[in-house]
Amino acid sequence: MEKIATHIIHWLNDYLVHSKTTGFVVGVSGGIDSAVTSTLAAKTGQKVLCLEMPIHQETQQENRASKHVEWLKSQFKNITSHRVDLSTVYDTFKKEFKPLHVEKNYDISLVNSRARLRMTTLYFFAQINNSLVVGTGNKVEDFGIGFFTKYGDGGVDLSPIADLNKTQVFELGKHLNIIEEILTAPPTDGLWEDGRTDEDQIGATYSELEWAMEFNGNSDDLTSRKSEILKIYNQLHYANKHKMVPIPVCNIPTNLK
Repeated sequence: MEKIATHIIHWLNDYLVHSKTTGFVVGVSGGIDSAVTSTLAAKTGQKVLCLEMPIHQETQQENRASKHVEWLKSQFKNITSHRVDLSTVYDTFKKEFKPLHVEKNYDISLVNSRARLRMTTLYFFAQINNSLVVGTGNKVEDFGIGFFTKYGDGGVDLSPIADLNKTQVFELGKHLNIIEEILTAPPTDGLWEDGRTDEDQIGATYSELEWAMEFNGNSDDLTSRKSEILKIYNQLHYANKHKMVPIPVCNIPTNLK
């Protein structure tokens, strides 16, 4: 893990220098991905702003995020932080759509709106600090099942851990001495008020999804559970493909211009 960590740290530094920006902004949620990402950014020695952006967040999630930020500050002198409670902003946003009486996809639309409010906040601070927004998505989320919000947590400037699966992120977290509470917490996107985990939403664990992402054998020989996992993976992969490919551009033939 040391070689991987060193590679990512150098990559972050090189990208920052060539971009002519002066630091990084990272959203810290209390989960393993943001904890690892913010720690790697801190190890560059460059300025790192950690943002906590609760929206009616569970106390445990908020506490983990705050503890991680305090741990970072105790380890690195280049860390600053800011807490922006977006709950009131979100409530105002939500109130505007009450009269619509929308039923279909209403809840998931609001969930994605939370992620987009956070993205807007990250870029506000990035702009005023001439900094880059660092993504916290891993390989399974970003390129396997598309488990992120388009123009929400998917709206970033660079993605340092997007070539690592979730298992590797946890291993890297242990190597970086991330606090135990984060290492043992069930992964969650923190976007639902009922506190549901990623596994609750997806129906499979990350290790199962990692297996499905690499599977290239005969599906007829699989157990019923593995068949179910493969079905979940394939359904999500194709349903969310639009998030994982460049925006389609209609190319106009030269003779029509």
